[in-house]
Amino acid sequence: MNLRVIQGGLLDQQLLDAATPLRTSPFDVRREADRRLNALDYDRYLTRERAVGIAVPREIRYLAMQIDFVARTLSSLADIPEDFRSDRYWPA
Repeated sequence: MNLRVIQGGLLDQQLLDAATPLRTSPFDVRREADRRLNALDYDRYLTRERAVGIAVPREIRYLAMQIDFVARTLSSLADIPEDFRSDRYWPA
């Protein structure tokens, strides 16, 4: 059995993929929002509220609402900025 390399195969596709810039997708923005919510430990507060009935602190709930708003707004843009992870877009 003789094997030979086909021109324009996998290696050329990898070079092409590396040369084309990746566009920022709404999924990337949602991942950044989830990362920020995880830093707040928002899931733990929600779980505690559902299990025990202790409300999520107002400041945490409000900040989570702002993060979700920014994520939806950035995701709806036609051209999502490359620096969407910058703190200037997200509430602190």
